[in-house]
Amino acid sequence: MATQSRTTYTVPGLSGPVEILVDRWGVPHIYATDTYDAFRAQGFNAARDRLWQIDFWRRRGLGRLAEVFGAEHVERDRAARLFLYRGDMRQEWLSYGSDTKRAATAFVEGVNAFVELTRRDPSLLPVEFRELGYEPALWEPADVARIRSHGLFYNVRDEVARARTLRDLPREVEELRRRRQPERELTIPEGLDLDLIPDDVLAVYDLATSAPAFGPSAPLDPQGDVLPEGSNNWVLAGSRTRSGRPLLANDPHRAAAALPGLRYIAHLSAPGFDVIGGGEPALPGISIGHNGRIAFGLTIFAIDQEDLYVYETNPDDPQSYRYENRWEPMRRVTETVQVRGGEPVEVELLFTRHGPVIHQDPVRHTAFVVRAAWLEPGMAPYLGSMDYMRARNYDEFLAAMNRWGAPPENQVFADTDGTIAWKTGGLTPIRPNWDGTLPVPGDGRYEWAGFHDADQLPGDVNPEQGFLATANECNLPADFPADRHITYDWYAPSRRHRLDEVLAETTDATPESMVALQADFLSVPARRILAKVRELAVPADTDGLALLLDWDATLAADSAAAAVFEVWYRRHLRPALLAGALDGHVDDPAAVAARISPAEDLLADSRIDLELVEHPGERLGPDPDKFLVETVAQTLPAAVAEVAALLGPDRATWGWGRLHVAVARHPLAALLTDLPAGHLAAGPEPRGGSGDTVGNTAYGPNFVQSAGSTFRLVVDVGEWDSSLAMNAPGQSGRLGDPHAADLFGPWARNEAFPLLYSREQVDAATEHVIELCP
Repeated sequence: MATQSRTTYTVPGLSGPVEILVDRWGVPHIYATDTYDAFRAQGFNAARDRLWQIDFWRRRGLGRLAEVFGAEHVERDRAARLFLYRGDMRQEWLSYGSDTKRAATAFVEGVNAFVELTRRDPSLLPVEFRELGYEPALWEPADVARIRSHGLFYNVRDEVARARTLRDLPREVEELRRRRQPERELTIPEGLDLDLIPDDVLAVYDLATSAPAFGPSAPLDPQGDVLPEGSNNWVLAGSRTRSGRPLLANDPHRAAAALPGLRYIAHLSAPGFDVIGGGEPALPGISIGHNGRIAFGLTIFAIDQEDLYVYETNPDDPQSYRYENRWEPMRRVTETVQVRGGEPVEVELLFTRHGPVIHQDPVRHTAFVVRAAWLEPGMAPYLGSMDYMRARNYDEFLAAMNRWGAPPENQVFADTDGTIAWKTGGLTPIRPNWDGTLPVPGDGRYEWAGFHDADQLPGDVNPEQGFLATANECNLPADFPADRHITYDWYAPSRRHRLDEVLAETTDATPESMVALQADFLSVPARRILAKVRELAVPADTDGLALLLDWDATLAADSAAAAVFEVWYRRHLRPALLAGALDGHVDDPAAVAARISPAEDLLADSRIDLELVEHPGERLGPDPDKFLVETVAQTLPAAVAEVAALLGPDRATWGWGRLHVAVARHPLAALLTDLPAGHLAAGPEPRGGSGDTVGNTAYGPNFVQSAGSTFRLVVDVGEWDSSLAMNAPGQSGRLGDPHAADLFGPWARNEAFPLLYSREQVDAATEHVIELCP
């Protein structure tokens, strides 16, 4: 048994004592005699471990940053308030599980109990509050549900990017910018004037849905405007595992540069309720994990839940817009933003029947609104897990998924009876007369006709192949009705293709082998591109050619070939392919190719690259093989020269992980100048992979990892103590705490730790006991 320390707190509202056993990896195991005491203790413990983080998230979501960080955040606060849920709270709470309000209330009571404790004993305050001179706020239960702007949303950014491309460039450019699935002719909606859409139309939306930056960026901060956020999950039947029990694996991909991290692992145990896994520290419950009967894990299923509406406004009254041949007034809400060190600022919030007004142009008499399904009742991100985490079988899980709203998800499922399943969920608008790929006029011609029933979304149970996998690709079944619109903007399928390839050959899977698959760095695009290069008559003395042709396409951190390939593919080959395909369509093909070929990993569509390499038709001219030979012969040596400039002339020292690294940095590092630098950052650590590999390590122009799976889980269904997990950089959000960054190195090395479940195993690994008394 580990050496144990002990702390006791009094927590008002508890109906009985609660024990929190913190194991050697920083995972809290909460044992209560009542379900709502478990949620109350979860809130208390979340505040104990992550108080600054959850207070910051709450302030950002409610639009209350300026009151502690100053006037520069007023516009961000205004933007956040535009995207708060403002509907009926009774309907909101009833949209989730039957007791979600009660559980959320208990959770918030626990958070507030710790906040009150810090007011009596300021030594308990996280250092951020002490250094910057403000206090954590008290929460309201409604805060948990009203904040919506921290989720993952689809697809208004795609709509605007597509509209801007069609506005400025020939249609051929859009066809090379992003692949649409299922294939469908791109049609500009009747009445839409693309010239009316300004470049900055989403500036307010972006303020509302992105985190603020404090101070100048550091050299190893991730670069790029957009993070490619997705996930992998899969589930195997017992016929494909060594034990004969199902295995479930999940590694959600989000921003990989945060300290503290996004996820938090916890274990909640009370009579009739015993769930463990990952969630977000500001929310009650668990969204990825198991409850001793069933296991569950999620990835994004990219339902199109957003539309940009373009209005004509009244020249005599800019706050009225044309709707069905009449002028309809916008709803005006005035609120006050408190400003630290300054006078309060009154802000105006405008809404139409479709949603918040994000941009107005009084000269061109236009206004723009985002209509978002995630502003409907029951759409707080991940709060829908309150019911399914307590389901006992697939029928109960399916019933709970009928209420799932946001983010839209692929859920995989396994239970102790051997059932495995995949079920999609998310509120899905019905668009009867357009396909959602471009903005539309807001004059009444383009209205949602309700929402699809959850039973109309795809899923599968106990497939003959013995496994199910998802990776954000277009996974609509072949017979899925064409008129049941989900989206046309999916991720490239490289990760899914690799998962299918490995799992189809797997017959003796173990938790350890599934952890290894979560860190699989074989690049399917690299393998396919090099297969084509082998068929071409590229001069044998082309610098770098022999290195790549002898390589297995695995982007290992210590691989020189991986470094050469990634620099060549992202920075040299892809722009050349696109410029070749654009030749004859635009005046300056290279310049346009650079515009649609950003260096950020995954933002460039590898599907298009592979089509141009493998099936170019006449897009690369009358002799595409000749074009490809000349392109490889010119661009590959240039890439080798760039790697030499980056890593030095000694090729024996080259390795992808010398360029491609991971760093976790506190968002307030630029403000917390009196703290040790080692408390504010973790890394750099070498990384393999890319955004195209199952082990997703997407990166930007400086090669620093920008997104990926900081949280990973493999559940051994029925032998729960054999489950494995990882949560980087660490469980704690308290700067300088032993568990703040202790997992960053093991995470970067693709390791995992035991996710212990039985009381016997938890007791043996406990380092710290926290007693909560009524």
